[in-house]
Amino acid sequence: DDEAARLFRRAAEQGHSLAQCSLGQCHAEGKGVPQDDREAARLFRCAANKGHAGSQCELGQCYADGRGMPHDDDEAARLYRRAAE
Repeated sequence: DDEAARLFRRAAEQGHSLAQCSLGQCHAEGKGVPQDDREAARLFRCAANKGHAGSQCELGQCYADGRGMPHDDDEAARLYRRAAE
């Protein structure tokens, strides 16, 4: 888990949306990095803003659950719709 998180971080810092999403999942689950919902949401947002559908869903779930950001069902629904397009 540590090596995977390290490699995801390296690629995420270069702007790769899949790596940003994967590193966000590592932070959400505490795999290879400290568990940190705020950092997970930040990484999901970076990738979601690039059109990464999986990250849009992950970020929507963060809003729906209030993990790493305030609970907001409207924003969650907007992100789910965006991911489905």
